[in-house]
This record gives sequence, C-alpha cells and structure tokens, in this order.
Amino acid sequence: MARAWTLFTLILWVAELVLWGDGSDVLLLQTAEKGSPPAMILPLHLSAPNSSNFNFNHHRQLRGSHPNARMRLHDDLLRNGYYTTRLWIGTPPQRFALIVDTGSTVTYVPCSTCQHCGTHQDPSFQPDLSKTYHPVKCTSRCNCDNKKNQCTYERRYAEMSSSSGVLGEDVVSFGNQSDLAPQRAVFGCENVETGDLYSQHADGIMGLGRGELSIMDQLVEKKVVSDSFSLCYGGMDVGGGAMVLGGMSSPADMVFTHSDRHRSPYYNINLKEIHVAGKRLPLNTKVFNGKHGTVLDSGTTYAYLPQFAFLAFKHAIMKEAKSLKRIPGPDPNYNDICFSGAGIDVSQLSNKFPAVDMVFDNGHKLSLSPENYLFRHSKVRGAYCLGVFPNENDLTTLLGGNPFTVSNFISFHDFPSFEIDPLYYLFIQDC
Repeated sequence: MARAWTLFTLILWVAELVLWGDGSDVLLLQTAEKGSPPAMILPLHLSAPNSSNFNFNHHRQLRGSHPNARMRLHDDLLRNGYYTTRLWIGTPPQRFALIVDTGSTVTYVPCSTCQHCGTHQDPSFQPDLSKTYHPVKCTSRCNCDNKKNQCTYERRYAEMSSSSGVLGEDVVSFGNQSDLAPQRAVFGCENVETGDLYSQHADGIMGLGRGELSIMDQLVEKKVVSDSFSLCYGGMDVGGGAMVLGGMSSPADMVFTHSDRHRSPYYNINLKEIHVAGKRLPLNTKVFNGKHGTVLDSGTTYAYLPQFAFLAFKHAIMKEAKSLKRIPGPDPNYNDICFSGAGIDVSQLSNKFPAVDMVFDNGHKLSLSPENYLFRHSKVRGAYCLGVFPNENDLTTLLGGNPFTVSNFISFHDFPSFEIDPLYYLFIQDC
C-alpha cells in the first residue's frame, strides 16, 4: 500500500518516574493543575460524525475549565488518507489546513516563492503580507542558504515524497476557541515539494515529533502549555476528532509501556508479543525491536510489521476468519488481504474476526477489536481488508492510524520533560 497520511487516537501525557528510599518505583502523574500552563485544544477536521457514540467528552477528562475548540470537520480517511487541523500564520493571519503528523519534526506550508508546489486547499503563505514575519537568520546550528542568509530545512519520507525550503518565524494562531493566545513559532516555508506532498489537497504538515522545530517542543520551551498533547479520532463510519496540546486529567484505567526518548525522534513503545484469538504468535520478542523498534506514527495510515511477523499475523487472522471468502482488494496494484461475508455492521465484526492483543514489556496488554486492524473494502459492500502490511526490508514495526481509529479508543503517551526515560500510556475509553 502507498503511504497515506492519517492519524490514530493519541494522547501524549506527562509522567515522572521517581525512586523512593526503598528503591521501589512509584509513578507520579503530572497533569494540568491550577496554575499550570493552559491546555490548547485544536479540532481535527473530517466529515461530520454520523454516530451518536462519538462525542467530545473532554470536559470529563480535562482538569480545569479548558474548552474543547471543536470546529466543522473535513476530509475522509478512505478517500484522502489523513485528518487535518487548522493553523493561522502571520499578521493578518493566513489560514492553512495541516496534516497532523507525529512522525514529522517540523511544521511547514507552501511559500509564495515556491518553485515546485502543488495546488492545495488554501493559498500559499505570503511572507510579504505579514507584518510579523521574520526569516530565521543563519547560525552554526542550521543548514544555510548563504545567498539569503536564511536557515533551511529538508524532509524526506519513506513513500518518496519530500519537502524543502527556508525557515521563518511568525505569529501562529490556533483558532478563536483556544485558550492559548497566538504565539511566535518557527516553521518551514516550502520552496519545493514532491510526491504525495505535491499532489495532496491539504496545504502542509503540522510536525509533532520530537525535536526543537516541532511545534509542540516550541510551545513547551516557551512554557505556554504543559508538555503533553492528545489526539482523539472517530473510527470506521464515524470520523471526526479533536486534538489537545496541554495537560489532561488521569484516566481511571490505562495500559502503559516504557519508551526510550534517546533512541530516535519518534514515539517508541516496547511491544513484545502479539496474540490473535488469545494465542501468542510464534515470534521471538526481539522481532519488534529492530532498527527503530516499534514506532507510533500518526502520519502513516496502516500498521507495518517486519516481514516474518507480518506472515505470522496474516496466517493467524486467516485461520480464524476461514468462514469468510477471500476476495481481491479494491486496488489491483496492491495485494490486499480482503474478506467478504462479514456484513455491513461493524459492531458485529467480532463474530467473524478475532480479537488481537498487543503485549508490552511490563506485561500490560492492549486489546484491539477487528475495527482496529481492518478497513472497509471500497468496492464491495460488507467486505473488509487487513490494515496490516509487511514493512518490506525494514525491521521497524510501524503502528499508524488504522490500528487506532476506533471512536472509543484513546492512547495516552507522555511528552518527556525530565532527563528520565518517559512512559507511554495507552487506555481504552470514550473520547
């Protein structure tokens, strides 16, 4: 499958692991209390939800009275492969629809001086029309365009798309329902984009990965938000969602796993086992620890396993779904694994497909229903396809949007604020 830009239900959350005098591990949750920086809530845009099961119950989850900045939803996961949020850049503000991507470490939009940019949803950013725009001047810390004396950036993605341009700084606004006032932030002004970035309808990328150019890191560095963020998405036949940059209240139940913040700029989790229908796949636990390990990436649509793990997973699913008929996928260019005969009611998929459990290094188990690892066949009514694929020759396990897009699925993750390896939190709850 070609890479598509989508998001999974994700909440990043601050946690601190401290050692008491007796050497035992005690978990202290640092959430948004009185006096903490405000949470900033941004909407995700998709087609309007058509299910009453999907609700933005953030008042129940957020501490304090931070409102949920909900806005009209746009885009479609199956058609576009991504969700977007709105950012306004400059004075007066210029609006952009940005794909939210935890696998990218820089936010960028097409610049009016772009030499090779596609036609997108909104006009390109015009620095000359902003009273508050400043180019980021060259220093020893950045790559430099010597002619302009301006810092540059370049990002290349696995699906062969790329973005490059110069870095600028301007006022970024998050919408009139956000508690957070407009803030100055550094972003990329594109001069060249290729591949999917060139052809996509969305304007650009909102980078939420780890790194000093990440919009989240910049806000945390300014101490204007708590060092946590969250994403909540609707799932199959639902859509929609919301994003929170800032603190969240603690959930009643959670499944957590450790993460090594020093391993990569990505959000890693320590996956050890996968169970299908209660049976462990016959895999060495090290299979999920190759290269970058197991990475959560909201900019990738599906899940990608190392080849050996994928084959074991595929065979286990097919064994449990043997009452269904195998059919070709919607696109003849891809060898999708699809089944017909499961019916159109997604709430009944568990009658035909098995539950899948992810087991982490601490023994905690995260259960996935069929909606979490399947996607609808776009051409055959009542048919579904496996949203898990082999990661070719790459040993990284990549968990993208499809395994985390059910409406009642949220995952909490910490955003590191101390020189201690962070913890990731995942739990199931209506959002």
